[in-house]
Amino acid sequence: MRWGRRAPAGPTGRSLTLAMGRGGVYSSFMTEKPFASSADLADRQQTLEVLADGVYALTAEGDPNVGAIEGEDFLVCFEALATPVAARAWLERLREHTDKPVRHLVLSHYHAVRTLGASAFGADVIVAHDGTRKLITERGRQDWASELARMPRLFREPASIPGLTWPDVTFSDRLTIDLGGDRGELVLAHCGRGHTEGDLVAWLPRHRIMFAGDLVESRAALYTGDAFHRPWATTTLDRVAAFGAETLVGGRGAVTRGREAVEAAIGQTRDFLTTMLDRVGRVHAAGGTLKEAFAAAHAALEPRYGRWPIFEHCMPFNVSRLWDELSGVDRPVIWTAERDREVWNALQS
Repeated sequence: MRWGRRAPAGPTGRSLTLAMGRGGVYSSFMTEKPFASSADLADRQQTLEVLADGVYALTAEGDPNVGAIEGEDFLVCFEALATPVAARAWLERLREHTDKPVRHLVLSHYHAVRTLGASAFGADVIVAHDGTRKLITERGRQDWASELARMPRLFREPASIPGLTWPDVTFSDRLTIDLGGDRGELVLAHCGRGHTEGDLVAWLPRHRIMFAGDLVESRAALYTGDAFHRPWATTTLDRVAAFGAETLVGGRGAVTRGREAVEAAIGQTRDFLTTMLDRVGRVHAAGGTLKEAFAAAHAALEPRYGRWPIFEHCMPFNVSRLWDELSGVDRPVIWTAERDREVWNALQS
């Protein structure tokens, strides 16, 4: 593990202007479908569930899930939400059950909707994978502007964000937190490249509960715009499954309970990925176009997944990233507000 430092605030003013589309920046980009989730402005019903003694999950009808685990005299929180204002609302719900201070805030990966609310927690230590620190350094500002434009509803009072969130402790393989007393331990593990190259899961062996981040979704579409499709669909999900979780909190969707249901959620995630690999791969191998690959993947996935949260939002970015992989681009190209619109208009118009 290693220690990190805090960084200065926020994306540049220009990036924020682009993200918010002020001054007619995108006036020449008109599409038939509203951009990403920009028109998704309806509130979601949040549900706080007690999964076991001192283990909590907050789900919200397909919005990002968060969680918390009680130690003997402290809390470990999992995920930070998009803004401090959004995070404080979650903490107010949590305080109905426990008043223990937050010692550790665990970030499953680098995406803005998972990290930028961190200042609300007052955590002693922010923990993430080595790859997450690298990605925040490399593309955190661009991701902030990109996600604000894609999902404005999740950014409650974006002006409350003090800056990028930087982990204090990072690790490469596993990190174990002793919860104290008879509460056992919390294991943080990197299972391989997947949703990003820095994903981690949080595992409670005592209760056989896993917080999987966006490596597994339960009845929610996958976002793969920063993914590594082949390892995610194979070795990474194999390692997730090997824990044998009996309760799983995915990145989005309802809590999954029971070994059979957990296996089904992992299977759904794998099927989404393998279908994309197959359909996009066929078009790529035949010398087709990105637009044709998008149409083929959309047609194959829509009957099963089309009504699930963020499906239409995700698909252009998913197919674009997979097309790059098949073309030999190992690491994802950085998504900027400008590039987001270019891809959306090329594929969803």
